[in-house]
Amino acid sequence: MKNFKLITVLTVSIVMFGCASSVPVVTEPVEDNESYTMVDVFFATDRAIDNEKDVYEYYGAERADVTYGITQVSIPQDHEIGALESPTWWKFEFSEDPDKHVILQSISQFEKENYFEKLKGRVGVSSDNDLLIYVHGYNVTFSDAARRTAQMVYDLSFDGAAVFYSWPSHGKMLKYTSDEVNVQWTQANITAFLKDVVEKSDAENIYLIAHSMGNRALTRSYVDLMRSNPEFSGKVREVILAAPDIDADVFKRDIAPEMVKSNTPITLYASSEDIPLQVSREVHAGYPRAGDAGENLVVLDGVETIDATNVGTGFLDHSYYAEERPVISDIFNILHHSMRASDRAGLTEIQAGDGVYWKFRR
Repeated sequence: MKNFKLITVLTVSIVMFGCASSVPVVTEPVEDNESYTMVDVFFATDRAIDNEKDVYEYYGAERADVTYGITQVSIPQDHEIGALESPTWWKFEFSEDPDKHVILQSISQFEKENYFEKLKGRVGVSSDNDLLIYVHGYNVTFSDAARRTAQMVYDLSFDGAAVFYSWPSHGKMLKYTSDEVNVQWTQANITAFLKDVVEKSDAENIYLIAHSMGNRALTRSYVDLMRSNPEFSGKVREVILAAPDIDADVFKRDIAPEMVKSNTPITLYASSEDIPLQVSREVHAGYPRAGDAGENLVVLDGVETIDATNVGTGFLDHSYYAEERPVISDIFNILHHSMRASDRAGLTEIQAGDGVYWKFRR
């Protein structure tokens, strides 16, 4: 619950991986409990601080310089894979309970140099020096992004450092056009952050995942990064584009051809039942989105396109990449085993006029 812990802002000296510094902390760090597990997730954000007294409202939707830190998110022991457990009124749950819900417990901020030392330390204690970066989509708050990242890495049993980049989405359904402006603004910041991560984290295997509108910033940033630093391509092992809300024609003409030059495997998940992308298509004069399936499915050399239409059962069918077991299992095999679509169980190969794609079996 937002008030589960007494929320305070204080300055403390924290020692993590042998490095100490004075940092502001929102709520006191929380230890594991027999009924829940704490997941530490690194973050970078160009959101401005909005409410220092509320961990859920700490960062808002205004633009700011990039700040860095670590969030703690608790996952209940009886967590269901794919679920982002929250209080529900029909169960008469009116506040968060760490025994039942996925809860953002704390936010710790660090100066940039200290942050990357901590990130480097976390990468160093993973089995293969792995690091995952997640960029969220439209209508997502900072706290939403923190909880989703923790849920994903927990469900994926990801052993490396988990990082999310939170750009200033308003977290409101009716702020779509405002989010479009901000995701374009944030692109340069994400490019700089990716460069810092490659140079300063000592990660040997970097995995990139973007969702929805977040793909606009990540794909462009990735292209910019590889143009200026082609030697970085060996560090990025996989790029996963989930339900990309990008103009499909722009993606095919301008973005994908540049991305595939790095020879990094690219996986694109699409669905014909994705309601937010259907709305986006209407907002954009009927032009298909890169995350559409059906007759608008994007099939390109160098991109493994997966039609996830058959697995969509969630609300709006837009977050299937993190909510549906078949997709979570598919991503698990990408991250843990570097398996290509032709070798992953549950997928059927489909011959299309312009190439090959894969589809989840019913």
